[in-house]
Amino acid sequence: MVPHPREELFSVLVVDDHPLLREAIAARLAQMGAGTVHEAASVAEARARATATGPCDLAILDLGLPDGSGIDLVTELRSQGWPRIVVLASSDDPYAVRSAFQAGAQAYLLKSASPMVVTDGVRRVLDGGVYADPSVAPVLATGTRVPGTDNTPRELSAREVEVLQLVADGQSNKEIGEELSLSALTVKSHLSRIGRKLGTGDRAQMVALAMRAGVIR
Repeated sequence: MVPHPREELFSVLVVDDHPLLREAIAARLAQMGAGTVHEAASVAEARARATATGPCDLAILDLGLPDGSGIDLVTELRSQGWPRIVVLASSDDPYAVRSAFQAGAQAYLLKSASPMVVTDGVRRVLDGGVYADPSVAPVLATGTRVPGTDNTPRELSAREVEVLQLVADGQSNKEIGEELSLSALTVKSHLSRIGRKLGTGDRAQMVALAMRAGVIR
C-alpha cells in the first residue's frame, strides 16, 4: 500500500465496536497519511470524542453500533461541521445505503471489501469526492424508483419517500403532517400522487411495493 499523495497529515475518528477492526483501519489510515486517529466503540463514545476534539478531517463509522443508530450519528456529525464521513458497514441493504448518503455520508463501504477498495474509497473522499462500494453502486443507480403494480418503475420524490416511511411506521395522515410540518390535506395529496404513480390507492400495497424496492424499511 502506498502512502496517500497529500502532503499534509489529516485527523480521523474511527467508530466501530470491534477492536481488531478498529486497529486494522487505524493502521491503514496511518499508512495513508493520518496524523491523529481517535477511536470509539459506541455512539456514546463517538459523541464524547467528537465533543472533545471538534470536527476531524474524516470520520469512518459502522452503522451497527451497540447503543444507537449509526445513521443518526452521521446526521449529528454532519450538523456539527464534520466535513467527510465514510460508512463502513456489514450490510448492503438498499435502505441503509440510501439512508447513509441522505444523512450526509460521502462514501459507503462494506466490511467485506478488499483493502484496495477501502483505500480507494477513503482517498476519494479525502480528495472531495464520493464513493460507493462497487457491490452497492447499482442500488444508488436505481435512485428512488419503485415498480408499480404494472412493474413499471416510477420515481418517487424525497418527500414522497418520507411520507411512505411514516405510513409504514403506522402513522395517520394527521400524525404524518405534524411530523413533517404539513397539513393533513397536503399529506393526502402526496399519498394520492404516490397512488397514481404506483397504480394503487391501498396504503398497505404502496408500502409493500416501496419496501420490496428497498426505498423504505
